Amino acid sequence: MFESAEIGHSISKKVYKQREPELRQALLHAQYDLLEQAKFPVIILVNGVDGAGKGETVNLLNAWMDPRHIRTEAFGAMDGAERDHPEMWRFWQALPAKGRIGILFGSWYTDPILAHVMDHEKKARFNQRLENIRQFERMLVAEGALLLKFWFHLPKPAARKRFKVLEADPKNAWRVTPQDWERFKHYDAFVTVCEQALRKTSTGEAPWLVIEGSDPQYRSLTAGESLLDAINKRLAGQPPVVSSPAPVPPPALDGRTLLGSLDYQRALTPKAYQRRLEDLQGRLNLLTRDPRMAERSLVIVFEGMDAAGKGSTIRRVTQALDARHYRVVPIAAPSDEERAQPYLWRFWRHVPRRGHSVLFDRSWYGRVLVERVEGYCTQADWMRAYDEINAFEEQLASSGAIVLKFWMAITSQEQLRRFNERKATPHKNFKITDEDWRNREKWPDYERAIGDMLDRTSTDLAPWHVVASNDKLFSRIEVLSRLCEGLEKALAPKKARSVKTRH
Repeated sequence: MFESAEIGHSISKKVYKQREPELRQALLHAQYDLLEQAKFPVIILVNGVDGAGKGETVNLLNAWMDPRHIRTEAFGAMDGAERDHPEMWRFWQALPAKGRIGILFGSWYTDPILAHVMDHEKKARFNQRLENIRQFERMLVAEGALLLKFWFHLPKPAARKRFKVLEADPKNAWRVTPQDWERFKHYDAFVTVCEQALRKTSTGEAPWLVIEGSDPQYRSLTAGESLLDAINKRLAGQPPVVSSPAPVPPPALDGRTLLGSLDYQRALTPKAYQRRLEDLQGRLNLLTRDPRMAERSLVIVFEGMDAAGKGSTIRRVTQALDARHYRVVPIAAPSDEERAQPYLWRFWRHVPRRGHSVLFDRSWYGRVLVERVEGYCTQADWMRAYDEINAFEEQLASSGAIVLKFWMAITSQEQLRRFNERKATPHKNFKITDEDWRNREKWPDYERAIGDMLDRTSTDLAPWHVVASNDKLFSRIEVLSRLCEGLEKALAPKKARSVKTRH
């Protein structure tokens, strides 16, 4: 992919001086139009060979436009807080809101490439990380982001010459470090791996633009004009390229559903409930204080029909936890700040660090439930969300998180009984709203959406636990039991593989 970036592209200083003022003015106008419309964010990735002008280009873009509306982030090795979270967590924190520009200097490509070049990670792991990146970028583009990926390239002789010129200049010698020279020793391997990475991640949604960095004028005009052209096309209404998601299956011919097949008659007496509650809360407390949990995190998701008992169950769970190490995050309609970001952003910001727990009272599954049924997003949005949610939970699990998901199921008749009880009880009136009554009218639509969700997002790493909850005492004990079992399974030592010996 780098052949065309090694032929000596150049622009004369005279031509540059003629075109640069017009480009600056046009970029500034486009930036203010972007800010005013606030319909999409612009994300610029700046990667490439050391010495190819990455830093100079980042500084130039900030100088040409209004830096107050540009967020520039430089990413190096992960620090302590970043290592305690999933790999992509730090990049989610740096995403610009709609109407803003984000420049990521060193991005989600840097660590996979360097780890593979230095033989820290093998090819299979490298390919898996590239696939995760492709999924992430598809999601960003589908959510409306304008994603530009600039790769600045230098041939090996030009890179060596660039380093020596910088070292000889007292004002710029600081730009070349021993680490730069050490990485230069691996130039050939680095370029080979980079070519593989770019080839596998240059997609219709997010193509790479390779820019030769030998000539500053050529490099600057190419980056600036490419940015201007992309922003203007989107401002003019050109839609992003989005892959079609897989369709959902039709309803079963016999009309049966997963929720309809549950046994809702199971119940517990108050005496049996109290005895088991104390035992399970003690067991859960010991599990969360296990020393091995210092290297893990815990993500618990509670979903269910209105009045299914999520809140009362969460209270029984938190009674067994250390308040210093957990948070309960209730999810309601997104705020203006959250609507300006991809829909998973507001959940990534609550991902716990190692040694901590988060309990979500409703969650990211709203995209494939309420947003689907109520028409708050397009069919394409909720159809692609299944894969995006699975990828999100896979990243949580691969970073050490224990992900436990509970769907609390009740029948339509039991929900109606609880609604009427709330309506008749003064201190429970706040729990029932006109929207709750309206949602009941769409029970069949929700039941189908729930079935599709359970089928498509119950995975080995993050399975769903469906709990019949007509009897609240039974459902609380069931949740606590499965929670303890899930923790015990996750903390159990891995079984050693048996080794066959020949005699």
